[in-house]
Amino acid sequence: MKLCFATNNDHKIAEVKKCLPGSFSLVGLKEIECDEELPETTRTIPGNSRQKAEYVFQHYRVDCFADDSGLEVEALQGAPGVDSAMYAGPQRSHADNIALLLKNLHGIANRKARFITVITLVLNGTFYQFEGVLNGTIIDTPRGAGGFGYDPVFMPDGESRTLAELRMDEKNAISHRSRAIQKLLNFLDSKAVV
Repeated sequence: MKLCFATNNDHKIAEVKKCLPGSFSLVGLKEIECDEELPETTRTIPGNSRQKAEYVFQHYRVDCFADDSGLEVEALQGAPGVDSAMYAGPQRSHADNIALLLKNLHGIANRKARFITVITLVLNGTFYQFEGVLNGTIIDTPRGAGGFGYDPVFMPDGESRTLAELRMDEKNAISHRSRAIQKLLNFLDSKAVV
């Protein structure tokens, strides 16, 4: 089955490809010749996910799914949340975002956080949403060279390593994105689409 993952983020595409069975042919926005910036103007993660999927379906008429993800930190009232990618500004710098997060958490004991992903699937014009969550804590100093985004400062519950210290297969086994993807796959399987 051919599906478009409505993203230009090569890290996300690589993660999802490793989760998908061989019966899927996954393409990104480049493969459908979509080079415009997808809209993300809602103030919620589920809203942005749906908005992106709807845009691709309406303009390119392909079955697709889009995700939106964020890091929600309890002591920061859920920030950076929907603004996770641009927390420290429009330059979307992972290092700048981490630096600002650690600055804002300086001296705060409560480091509980969660990553959340919401996937919106558009299949034959009908919309479905799937959510994945990974709970953990924010550590004081970045560790690890793998992953991307906030992975170097996010330690999943029950782990002694950050997401950036896990191998890709280890991360995929527990990540918020893989949990949402698994719900998507279960749904497709139940619809006999796979």
